[in-house]
Amino acid sequence: MEDCLFCKFVKNEIKTEKVYEDGDFIIIRDINPQAKNHFLAIPKKHFKYLAEMTADDAATVGRILKKISELKDLLGLDGGYRLVINQGDDAGQTVPHLHVHILSGQKMGWQPA
Repeated sequence: MEDCLFCKFVKNEIKTEKVYEDGDFIIIRDINPQAKNHFLAIPKKHFKYLAEMTADDAATVGRILKKISELKDLLGLDGGYRLVINQGDDAGQTVPHLHVHILSGQKMGWQPA
């Protein structure tokens, strides 16, 4: 998608601090952190919703989730962490490109479940 901010990060059209990158996704620091540590894991392929995923996209999201746990030292996840995927306006999705918020480094105030 030409106007997608996250696609521009992926293509290096807009510089951002990438803390991890492989062939499928990047992890960057969130510019508006909601926790002491706040990162975004962004698939390189553009899609907005989980409902739009192909089987390959679902496999990529699975690899993202696995890699997050493997990067616990780099991301500061020792005390626990929260993963959030916002889907749509009511959920607070502000960029129309699926991404996983990784929050850690402090006690989380809101307990959703």
